[in-house]
Amino acid sequence: MKYFAAILALAASASAFSPVPANRASTAIKASAEGMPGILDPVGFFDPLGLAEKATDATLKRYREAELAHGRVSMLAVIGFLVGEKVEGSSFLFDASISGPAITHITQVPDGFWAVIVAFIGAYEATRAETGWVDPADCPVDQPGLLRDDYMPGDLKF
Repeated sequence: MKYFAAILALAASASAFSPVPANRASTAIKASAEGMPGILDPVGFFDPLGLAEKATDATLKRYREAELAHGRVSMLAVIGFLVGEKVEGSSFLFDASISGPAITHITQVPDGFWAVIVAFIGAYEATRAETGWVDPADCPVDQPGLLRDDYMPGDLKF
């Protein structure tokens, strides 16, 4: 019985990586999204909720910029939790005074640290806004948050 369950589990997990027949009926919107970063070969253009069906190219670029920015923040948050659990009490930061589970570390951080964090985040966001977005004075009223034509969402220029 255990052998059968193991084979069944392996077969079910392997089917997640099998190729899915692609629907060749494409629209102009999906065709314009094909060159965006984040589109991978096995999945292709992934839009399970159909948000791109009514979106313009500019809206798709804003969606992708938001998706990449929030994804990067969430990845940094996970790394912060993992590192916080590992270095508890042995870190050079804050004289090793932070202890306990990582979820409680945020309340133990000294107040001056938050000013530094807010300054770094603000500087990064200001640079990103100047690099990627059209100046609001030059933007049409019906297109708020318009990205520059030469800006690729999520491009950090590495």
